[in-house]
Amino acid sequence: MNSRLLLGFDVGSSSVKVSLVNADTGKCVSSAFFPEKEAPIKAVKAGWAEQEPDSWWQYGKQALQKVMAEAHVTGDDIAAIGISYQMHGLVCVDKDLKPLRPAIIWCDSRAVPYGERLWNDRIAQCMHFTHNSPGNFTAAKLAWVKENEPELFDKIYKIMLPGDYLAMRLSGTVNTTVSGLSEGIFWDFRHNKVAQFILDYYGIPRSYIPDIVPTFAPQCEVSAEAAAELGLKAGTPITYRAGDQPNNALSLNVFEPGEVAATAGTSGVVYGVLGVSEYDYVYGVNTFAHVNHSFDNPRLGVLLCINGTGILNAWMHRNVTFDMGYAEMNDLAAQAPIGSEGVCIMPFGNGAERVLNNRELGCSICGLNFNKHARQHLVRAAQEGIVFSFCYGMERMKAMGIDISKIHAGRANMFLSPLFRDTLAGVSGATIELYETDGSVGAAKGAGMGAGIYKDHNEAFATLERLMVIEPDEKRREEYQAAYAAWKKQLDFLLKNV
Repeated sequence: MNSRLLLGFDVGSSSVKVSLVNADTGKCVSSAFFPEKEAPIKAVKAGWAEQEPDSWWQYGKQALQKVMAEAHVTGDDIAAIGISYQMHGLVCVDKDLKPLRPAIIWCDSRAVPYGERLWNDRIAQCMHFTHNSPGNFTAAKLAWVKENEPELFDKIYKIMLPGDYLAMRLSGTVNTTVSGLSEGIFWDFRHNKVAQFILDYYGIPRSYIPDIVPTFAPQCEVSAEAAAELGLKAGTPITYRAGDQPNNALSLNVFEPGEVAATAGTSGVVYGVLGVSEYDYVYGVNTFAHVNHSFDNPRLGVLLCINGTGILNAWMHRNVTFDMGYAEMNDLAAQAPIGSEGVCIMPFGNGAERVLNNRELGCSICGLNFNKHARQHLVRAAQEGIVFSFCYGMERMKAMGIDISKIHAGRANMFLSPLFRDTLAGVSGATIELYETDGSVGAAKGAGMGAGIYKDHNEAFATLERLMVIEPDEKRREEYQAAYAAWKKQLDFLLKNV
């Protein structure tokens, strides 16, 4: 091929997606994901969630073979590689770079007590230096390993995030980014270095932390061994890496203060950019280094995450509307009125919820009347519950100074549902703009920025296509607000009594 191609990997907990983007046109040439059914998550105990790191490599290999065959390209056609990945995971490897145990992934909540203990003991340092409670993020997960698997802990050579692991498999080199360290609660924003007080508190050796490379830059190169296995060219640079939510914001060209991105896949996220590193801390959301953050020019991503969004919708599909497709399911839900005639669903059945101060409230259905309600009420109440949980967290983001008047999102997952989109716009009052993009395409364009093919993000995303604009329905605003108020009242009751 004459055109330069950019390769993007997106390592999710459900699958690994791979895309090839034509660097000159900005268009996706081919994309594929593997496996076609959701990848398994091992839950040995309640609240646990693990995956084998090698499975991400194998899934990526399968998806890459599909896109290269479909596009009729070879490794010689690929100019640079970018990686997006599920955040907050923990991969521990030995000196031979072999995983010592399964990865503890983002929705695993076993480490919550370890994070809460540090928060209670070092609240001022957490607020002012890391801008986060450690919660159940990577640092707390590693503390759990140290206490519960001490012999394994002593064998650790380096710890990695899922994207660091894929980069290591591609290159044989172990490194990470500031954005990645911040999502693990390992970064000290005040002193612009690894948070030594976190390491000291948990007894984590500094040597466990990989070398730091820029988010946009040649970070490492495809090794001869990986090239032979994957059909790539040895020496191809890996020039971009970011967690899935900062990367989703990048994919939607969200880089500057006041801009907001949202996703609603297995979990749901609203992600807004702040331009200051000092602010009134609001518990329930997280603050990480955005992809374009620097010490001199702060760009912080304030992240609201609801664990049970698409996974709740999929559960409804499997168990309530198993006889129809998702489009029919959405049509069915629209038959119920706003507020689902009193049925409220709390979508918190996928682990400890940050927005609920790391409590595991579980999913619950309230107000169900066997003589009045049918499955359309359940399906609508599920989608409304997801929207309402978004809005509950967005109230906290607004208190931090983020103006959520416009939300950028990809036309995928829950945003394919007209009911979901209309309800989110109706309750929040925000305009929703839908774009044709995804995480693997964003990772590919990030690679183009890191390789210097694009001079900046505006050039990289000049071809980003806006597909649809959803304005709030002001005529029904009171109905949406009344339904949201009823849902919040039920949530408050549960928080006080469960």
